[in-house]
Amino acid sequence: MNFRKPLLLSAGVLALLGTLYSFQRPFVQFPGVEYYGLPMPPNWREKAEWTFARLMFPPGANDGYRGRFDGDWHKGLSLWTQDYPRADRFFSMALERLTRIDVRPVEQPVNLEDGEEPYYYPFLYAVQVGEWGLTDAQAKILRDYLLRGGFFMADDFHGSFEWEVFAERMRQVFPDRPIVEIDDSDPVFHIVYDLEEKEQVPGAAHLRLGYKNGGKGAHWRAIYDDHHRIMVAISYNSDLGDAWEWADEPEYPERFASFATRIGVNDVIYAMTH
Repeated sequence: MNFRKPLLLSAGVLALLGTLYSFQRPFVQFPGVEYYGLPMPPNWREKAEWTFARLMFPPGANDGYRGRFDGDWHKGLSLWTQDYPRADRFFSMALERLTRIDVRPVEQPVNLEDGEEPYYYPFLYAVQVGEWGLTDAQAKILRDYLLRGGFFMADDFHGSFEWEVFAERMRQVFPDRPIVEIDDSDPVFHIVYDLEEKEQVPGAAHLRLGYKNGGKGAHWRAIYDDHHRIMVAISYNSDLGDAWEWADEPEYPERFASFATRIGVNDVIYAMTH
């Protein structure tokens, strides 16, 4: 058997990965609206094949944190840091345990306008997208990222007003593509876990009521490309990030944490295979 070609191929792949790693931005833990800093996991410097990429974005007009700090969302202390980094690290740990993906133990905040940086990550997550201020320039980059095969998970926005804010920004990205309800038979609900029953996942602060801002009833929506691939997965009226954040706390219901984790795992595997 001739091993020369596989060895050359392996060397080429390793060289490519080394090049990608060398161009990615160094890890920075930004101060968040809930956590100014968390202790780093012991293996945080290790390279891996998948990283939880969190979208950084400017505040919208209805952002409750707008103006509380120095106003520069690039430096953290902005609404894009809700649940960060605790939610990111729990989900990364869960993905490592539940799949065969080699997962980096720390997250990577990603600014769409930071050169080629967004294109290094096949999965991009954002929280509080009913209060974001996505610019026209950022919308253009996000559109290109998604049409090239990227996947965007939009989470934690509630009620009709936040929906309209989110939908308006997504029209900047895709004025020609509708947001639709995901059919129960879609592979995204079955690729790892069969999610026949859907939960509305409330944040820890809204457990008693079960919803926020009048947003009763969970909706799982999407924007598809021309090949019926989900480009944008939308968890409306649910707070999956909060469920990841508090998953290890006895006071937070296990059924919400488990369901949020399964949704996230399905989304990641779907993003990596479609």
